[in-house]
Parts: sequence; C-alpha cells; structure tokens
Amino acid sequence: MFAERLRALRQGRNMTLTELARELSKMTPDERPNTGPQIGSWERGVNTPSYIEVHKLAVFFGVSMDYLAGRAYPQIDLNELFATTSQLEFAGQKLSSADRNAIYGLVKGYVQGKYFDPNGASGTALTDDLTLPLD
Repeated sequence: MFAERLRALRQGRNMTLTELARELSKMTPDERPNTGPQIGSWERGVNTPSYIEVHKLAVFFGVSMDYLAGRAYPQIDLNELFATTSQLEFAGQKLSSADRNAIYGLVKGYVQGKYFDPNGASGTALTDDLTLPLD
C-alpha cells in the first residue's frame, strides 16, 4: 500500500523521482541526500524507507504517516467536508470561499440530477441548503 500511495502522490504533483528526491533533500540538508533511484525502489516495494524518510514524505505531501502506511479512512460526507472551516485545496491551489461555494453547487447539482427523481420516486431530494461557514 505504501508504494502505491507514494507513487500516486508523486505523480499527482507531476514530479519525477529526481525532483522529489531534490525536494526531500532540502528538508534535511545536513543528512545524506535522497536520490531518484532510492525513491524508485520505495515505489516498487524493493526497499522500505526509514521512519525519518516516511515522516519527510508525509510533511512534503501534507498527508499523515498513517495514510502513507495504508490506513483506510472512514467514509466522508461531502456536506461535512464543505462545511468545515479548514482551508481546502485542490492540486495545491487554495480554494476561496467563492470557489468552495461554486464547487459545492456543482457537486450538489450533479448528485441531484443523477440520483434523485424530481417527483421523489427514487429517494428523498436534496432540498436543504447547506450554509457554509466561510470567511
């Protein structure tokens, strides 16, 4: 699981192995620098990084060490995600309150259109509006 998640995080940022190694090395300049082949061996499951290296990866990617190790997280309701006061990001771009409201509206419209019959035959329609605690 670690290997797959590391690869997905790196590729999600469109980084090469060498670029990731360079960024990790900047985090601990007094230690031996990371290398692309070293990280590639982690992604292939050939080698396992030390606790310190996993911590550096978690900090760099903004995820928990539990996530990197493969911990599964419970189901999250998007209403709760958008209602949180935490700063949301997408692909490294911070979302403004207008962005959050627009994305919430798009998701809500998509779900209503796909899963709910306007006559109420296939379930309860999403009629309650969520007030987001933004800025």
